[in-house]
Amino acid sequence: MTTLLQINSSLFSANGQSSQLADAFVAAWQQRKQGRQTLVRDLAINPIAHLDAERFTAFITPAEGRTEVQQSYVDESDALIAEINLAEVIVIGLPMYNLGIPSTLKAYFDHIARAGITFKYTENGPVGLLTGKKVYIFAARGGQYANTDWDTQTTYMRHFLGFLGITDVEFIYAEGLNKSGGIKESALVEAQLKISQLTA
Repeated sequence: MTTLLQINSSLFSANGQSSQLADAFVAAWQQRKQGRQTLVRDLAINPIAHLDAERFTAFITPAEGRTEVQQSYVDESDALIAEINLAEVIVIGLPMYNLGIPSTLKAYFDHIARAGITFKYTENGPVGLLTGKKVYIFAARGGQYANTDWDTQTTYMRHFLGFLGITDVEFIYAEGLNKSGGIKESALVEAQLKISQLTA
């Protein structure tokens, strides 16, 4: 059974443009892959706590030495890792905020990046353990940044996911959504066309 994990990171939840594009893709994917499992994680509705010293310490403390509170932090992280481990297809709704990724998505990433579980250190450097997955990223932006030095998201997302062993990553951009003159409309039409092509 193919399992798809959808992660929406817009602060507007389902009303965000990135969420709507991700939703459209998932709906088309479900129609083509009837009976397949879909998991949805909305980081606006169910945000992950930002990483702090207490949580980080819990992650690196051996199981036998953890307090109950530390174990609860590890359990939360383990649940997120189990979820992404299960997924063969990952869909991420990615808005751009202040030239970066949403802090809620960074918090999520900080909870799934754990040495010995989702990556390991070797004499040749770190090796990701979340292999065999396909990722579709729906990047919605008010301005137009793709293929410029201002686009910090694309490089970061590719590097971080690759760090975890996920290298099959495809970006679908919808840019200029805060611009007039039909730019927003054209961008959304182009993104919907791309969705149709990907799910044909």
